[in-house]
Amino acid sequence: MSDALASVRAGYDRWAAVYDHDGNPLQALEGPAVRAAVGDPRGLAALDLGCGTGRHALWLAAAGATVTAVDFSEGMLAEARRKPGADEVRFVAHDLHTPLPFGPEFDLVVSGLVLEHLRDLGGFFAEARRVLRPNGRAVVSAMHPAMFLRGTQARFTDPASGELVSPGSVPHPVAAFVTAAVRAGFRLVDVTESAPDGEFAARHPRAAKYVGWPMLVVLALAAS
Repeated sequence: MSDALASVRAGYDRWAAVYDHDGNPLQALEGPAVRAAVGDPRGLAALDLGCGTGRHALWLAAAGATVTAVDFSEGMLAEARRKPGADEVRFVAHDLHTPLPFGPEFDLVVSGLVLEHLRDLGGFFAEARRVLRPNGRAVVSAMHPAMFLRGTQARFTDPASGELVSPGSVPHPVAAFVTAAVRAGFRLVDVTESAPDGEFAARHPRAAKYVGWPMLVVLALAAS
């Protein structure tokens, strides 16, 4: 394992204990956007790539999908497994830098806020496409690369030490996301870029300095 990858994994293992409770506005912005792009998942075989503490996997399962959820952080998976509804999800520890241990058995792939931690976008999208059945689709979200222009990347304050921890991020442009997806055999259905407004910032104070600034990009993709 590379030092950079080990740093990302160790960072997320530490982040797991507070990930759902540290008031991160990006998660609050991303959740509804991904759900809107997914629509009704009832009856679908769904794969959540980089599931973290399970926010998408658990919603998909509760909404009627059969869900497999993958993450390389044992800390994140431990948090996900202890949540209500987790017994309906198959959780798998796996590094997304390596080929997925699945065949073409899924109708839907979802991935939330993972791309900034991957250097090889082509490999990620190729594997996401490979495990989809014909007519399958994918919804992939990422922190908007415009956030890097504000000096922002994935990070948290360790409540035990007070240390500001940055697991490691790669500033890919939106065009790189789209190009990698299309080259992997996806058809781009939609791409949405979202910025918080004043009403959102009133509910999520950490978003106040980003009002009107793109924080999130979501790709809706179809297997072509």
